[in-house]
Amino acid sequence: MNSRFFDLSKEKQDRMINAALKIFALRGYRHASTDDIVREAAISKGLLFHYFESKLGVYDFVYDYSVRYMILEFRSNVDPGEKDLFELMKQVERSRMNAMRGYPYMQQFLNRSMAEDVNEALLAIEEKRGLLEETADAIYAQVDHSQLPPMIDGEKLRKMLDFTVKGLMTERFQDASFQPEMLYAEICDYLDMMKKIVYRA
Repeated sequence: MNSRFFDLSKEKQDRMINAALKIFALRGYRHASTDDIVREAAISKGLLFHYFESKLGVYDFVYDYSVRYMILEFRSNVDPGEKDLFELMKQVERSRMNAMRGYPYMQQFLNRSMAEDVNEALLAIEEKRGLLEETADAIYAQVDHSQLPPMIDGEKLRKMLDFTVKGLMTERFQDASFQPEMLYAEICDYLDMMKKIVYRA
């Protein structure tokens, strides 16, 4: 990646980043093409290759950018003293919502990358992938599972809630009028409902 990319205006940087995030999120590495990315970003193919050299270079850059951006959001929005699973999940989702205001496809891209099956793409992001997982693990290590009713398995509960959130996100992205704030409010409604059910158990 050519470091002079950061000499471009913020608007042009974000246009290129968002185009790549969208194409990789919707099509995965195998089926994404640089032609689609440049068309979405409204730039020339020569300009893309000037800064990134290849499709793999673009993928590696936007993955690294997304991981760094998301970790910064987590550090800004997640209370290191919070021990309640549901409140922590709200803080994590607020972090994601904040990221999606500027980069609507960032979380979808990160979710899609978890199922990536192309070796060169997997190798390019392997180390950074671990960094994001470690950050998430550290956040959820804060949870005090003793607060949950004894018949509730905390890890299974979190996995179930994660599936719910990812499903909602995928469903809402199919709507052309998608708004991160509306998704966040809906996620909070589900978390509040589940919290009432769990503590009534």
